[in-house]
Amino acid sequence: MNENMINTIYLAAAFLALFASAEFAYRKLKIEAELTRKYVHLLTGLLTLLFPVLIEDPWLVLLLCGSFLLILTVSLVFGLLPSINAVGRITRGSILYPIIVYCTYRVFLYYDQYIFYYIPILVMAVCDPLAALAGKKWPYGAYQILKETKTLMGASVFFVSASIVTFLLILSLSEILVIDMLIISISTALCAAAVEAASPRGWDNLTIPVVCIAVLLLFKNYTSLL
Repeated sequence: MNENMINTIYLAAAFLALFASAEFAYRKLKIEAELTRKYVHLLTGLLTLLFPVLIEDPWLVLLLCGSFLLILTVSLVFGLLPSINAVGRITRGSILYPIIVYCTYRVFLYYDQYIFYYIPILVMAVCDPLAALAGKKWPYGAYQILKETKTLMGASVFFVSASIVTFLLILSLSEILVIDMLIISISTALCAAAVEAASPRGWDNLTIPVVCIAVLLLFKNYTSLL
């Protein structure tokens, strides 16, 4: 068994342990599903950051993402995994998550630049739940998208956190000027915040990474900033 396969097994076990811990928190510790769902959302994103480092075979990433897509789909259909699915709204975010992770991984392989993987995944995994928590705690500027309530406070927190995350990643992964880093970071965060604010029912798990990649490619293809 080669190293890629071994790493894939380890990662699969880590994801299963994550789901199990969320179920324990929901069933035994009585933590509400909104929080356990965000816990899984965040930790899943952090675990997937290991894909480019530990797995060089895209077929194994497809196998991993496909397996969890199947698990999450079955859980949604049959009412399993309440720590993820027992939220008081219709959402497709959990289904879209493994799909966008695999697609983003393919973009990373094509351009061979970590920036095209880490920025979309981290902005989705970190900034989205931060925005949701902030909007719930301080529901200023509430509005509805297809009967789902969002807030301007949440959008603001998303923009600020996405700007910071993007700037730090560009600082770590590139050698461009600081002013150029700021331009890319603010542009990426602003566009991602806009689609997050307008995406209902978990579709931001798709739209946020797609927009992040699009903005980064725009700078790469039409400027010298990346």
